[in-house]
Order: sequence, then C-alpha cells, then structure tokens
Amino acid sequence: MGSDTPPVGTMRAWVVDTPGRPLVMEERRVPVPGPGEVLVKVEACALCRTDLHLAEGDLPPRRPRVTPGHQVVGRVRGGDRVGVAWLRSTCGRCRYCLRGEENLCPDSAYTGWDAHGGYAEYVVARADYVYPLPGDVPAERLAPLLCAGIIGYRALMKAGLPESGGRLGVYGFGASAHLTAQAAVALGHTVHVVTRSPAARRLALELGAASADGHEPPEPLDAAILFAPVGDLVPPALEALDRGGTLAVAGIHLTGIPALNYDRHLFQERVLRSVTANTRQDGRSYLRLAGRHPPSVKTTAYSFDEAAQALMDLANGQVNGAAVLIIE
Repeated sequence: MGSDTPPVGTMRAWVVDTPGRPLVMEERRVPVPGPGEVLVKVEACALCRTDLHLAEGDLPPRRPRVTPGHQVVGRVRGGDRVGVAWLRSTCGRCRYCLRGEENLCPDSAYTGWDAHGGYAEYVVARADYVYPLPGDVPAERLAPLLCAGIIGYRALMKAGLPESGGRLGVYGFGASAHLTAQAAVALGHTVHVVTRSPAARRLALELGAASADGHEPPEPLDAAILFAPVGDLVPPALEALDRGGTLAVAGIHLTGIPALNYDRHLFQERVLRSVTANTRQDGRSYLRLAGRHPPSVKTTAYSFDEAAQALMDLANGQVNGAAVLIIE
C-alpha cells in the first residue's frame, strides 16, 4: 500500500471535548503509524448515529478528546484508495475470533471510539482491517458504505429471511436503512418501510420499497430490522412479524424497551436479536454486493469546518440519507 512515512507538521481534527456539548476543533500533530499500520489521508468521512451517541454521552468516550468518525475514505501514502471502518482490531485468538465471530471479541477496538477516527485530515488504521476501494467512485458515495452499508448488511443476514422472496420490514429510514433496503431488493426481497418522515417515505419508494408507511407494514413480515434507536418500536415490530419471524436490532444504542406480551409479541417462535458491530467478512461481502448492484447513495455533503453542525442536523432529523464530511 505504499510508504507509511508520515508528512511533517500538524493537522486539524474534531474532538469530543465534553460529552453533551458540540464538537471542538483542535490542531494536533499528524499521527505516526506503528508496525502493521497505515496512515490515511482522509478524503471524506460519513457521519453515523454512533458518532452522535458518542458526542451526546450515550456512549462514554474510551479515550480523552477522541476524534469520532469510522466511515473513512482516503488514500495511503502510495496512492491506493482504502476504506477505514468501525472495527479497528480484534485479538485473533479468542474463541469468538477463532469461530469467525470477531465482532464479539472481548478485546475488539473501534475506530473513533478507542482510537482517533476520521473527523480529521489524517487517520491511522490497521493495514489488515482496511478495505480496498475503487479509485473512480466519488468519496462522498463510498463513505456511507463503510458502516451504514456494512452494519445494515450484517443485520440483513441475521434477520433470517429466506434466500429470496422474503418480506422485510425496515423501521427508520436513515443512512443505514436506505442502503440496506436496496441490498434487500437486489437480493430479491420485498421491502416495507415504516418511518414518520414524509421525505424518508418518498425516498424509500424511489429506492424500490414496496410500501412506506408511518405506522405499520401492510402484510405480515418474515423479518424486520429496527434502525431507529427507539425501544418503543420493538413491540409493534415484533407484532408485525409472521410466525417464525425475526426482529434484528441494528443499533449500538437503544432506549428502553416496554414490557412485552408473550402471546402478542414472542409466541409462535418469533425472535428478537441484537446485532453487534460486524466482521471483516461482512464488510468484504457487502462491498462485493455493492459492486455488483451499485446502490443509489443519498447524501448531504458538509465541509470539514461544518462537522459540529452536521452532527446537530443529524440529531434533529434534518438529514435525508447520509451526512458526509468532505475533507480533501
């Protein structure tokens, strides 16, 4: 991937100074990669709700003044285009890693949480955890694939749909959902979207959803994915499942779940499951699928100087699709 000799000088980076308050920009030295690492000059970084949870204090920062951002498109010093995603490293030795479930590794570390992320001009990443990316696709279109796309793909794979012809419910329709819905359609499934946003419902229909409603799907579901971090949606989503259906909760944070009624919500072998991070194989599989069926990526671009405002817009529901910082 080329030389990792860092440039001399400083760079700009956004940091979580005080959780619950806007991000702060600071100047710091360009990081120096260690053994097995690469230095990536950032072109673009998409925003994720996990960044918002970190900034707002729902996820306690794991290092002081951490720089968020884990949907990074950039170039290593040799010029190769790479993507830096949420999963930064795992131990490779525990029983979870050895059985192909590195997303459950107790010693896993994450970009923009355990280590500085992509709301910066440069970021350091493990060479064996970055993804090669095409050089001829705009960075703004690629960045949302690296978490919104990958975690949505894992949720889709864990939702237990039949090989094709399944009926999938999607609750919430932001950055991840709008990519996952397209992946499901590409795989031959019928998608029903439930979201309060009229703009999101229109987008869902434009992207191939069979229906888009503010309250409930029009038919029983084989599976559903909850993207909105709202625990109150769990009971109605379970109730909308057909017998044997699965509800996968795709977020890292969820508000409290109300009491469930066994007969209405769980009986007839309905399944409620969480989705935790992703494996590198999830990333490789999703990026191959996106290469075969390029998704229509709805983005709202922000300049690097607008990162704090972009997070506020995301918090206030003012982003349709994915917000992306353009840094180059």
